[in-house]
Amino acid sequence: MTAVALAGTGLITALGSGPHAFWGGLLRGERAFGELTAFEGDFRSRTVAAVPPSAFPATPGPATPGPATPGRRKHALALAAAAQAVRAAGLPGLPAGALVVLVSQAPGTADGAAREFTGPDPDALLASLGSSPGRAAVVHLSHACASAAFAASFARDWLLSGLGDTALVVGASALNPYEYASMDVVRTLSPGGARPFDTARDGITVGEGGGAFVLETAARANRRGHRPKAWLSGAACLVDSTQAVASAPAAIRAAMRGALEDAGVGRVDYVHAHATGTAQGDAAEVEAVGELARELGPHPVPVSSHKGAVGHLLHASAFPALVAAVGFLREARLPGTPGLRDPLEVPDGVVTVRESTEAVRAEHVLVNSFGFSGNNASLVLSAAGR
Repeated sequence: MTAVALAGTGLITALGSGPHAFWGGLLRGERAFGELTAFEGDFRSRTVAAVPPSAFPATPGPATPGPATPGRRKHALALAAAAQAVRAAGLPGLPAGALVVLVSQAPGTADGAAREFTGPDPDALLASLGSSPGRAAVVHLSHACASAAFAASFARDWLLSGLGDTALVVGASALNPYEYASMDVVRTLSPGGARPFDTARDGITVGEGGGAFVLETAARANRRGHRPKAWLSGAACLVDSTQAVASAPAAIRAAMRGALEDAGVGRVDYVHAHATGTAQGDAAEVEAVGELARELGPHPVPVSSHKGAVGHLLHASAFPALVAAVGFLREARLPGTPGLRDPLEVPDGVVTVRESTEAVRAEHVLVNSFGFSGNNASLVLSAAGR
């Protein structure tokens, strides 16, 4: 069996704390956008999706400073999401011998500026989950905005190889002037807010939040009688070095096809798109989905994106995508695309979903996640029963 159990998820976004807050807001079509107040700067856009004070963790964790800086804010969000995921998995804590994958741009350093990009401190994370250093294998992983999806694939391979039976993937994104300025320099920011798949789309909205999920082998899930949220049944991660920034339809199609082949699935019921709201990226993705839909047969493929609701969480963007995929599989309901008013023209076989609607079938979903430097990842999640 090549599937591993998605045992639990944790998520904090601009829509609130917990996966249910995000999923409910997404189904209602809410757009949690507001004005940038975290720092000053002459930017193309000051529209962001910040985690509100009401959703921010009350305490960032044992022996951890308060969330005064972006680095500490990111740390607190990640620890809170990890605690949610472990609880949702029905675990009293992180088991000995577990794998921990920290999704971030780089491991921690002594340099104060660089620390704003790092993920949670491993020792503090383990202590907050009732574990201790040495009881877990800790890996830092960075693949631009596809990092969390690459981490899901990495953790699945680790579990299937027999190295262990439990893995935690965790990361966060906090608004900071360094990453925000880099998005501004390449002119990707939307002045009015991201509108994925809309004819008037003009860029991304940077969001913030923390995410985590627990994966475990099917054998361990069965032993402890835990019903998974879903099965992570397939994955494909490709690095296409031909284009540094633009999305390539051929590479996207190859990632999606590879994930479906890995899962042994010949039909997909929904694609949760990476779609950030950029003119080129959204068009490239629907083109690739259209080509895949023609290969898969006569059934139309619904497509939507969450980034018009909570913005783009950059390297942590796949965490809300996985929660949306789980919601679709468990409730047989397609989430809409908040902010989508006038859909772009799409190929035959592709249907962009504007508002939440009942799904015809909900057995398999593709989750796409792409990043700069040609990082492309697709995951297949399959229903574990409702």
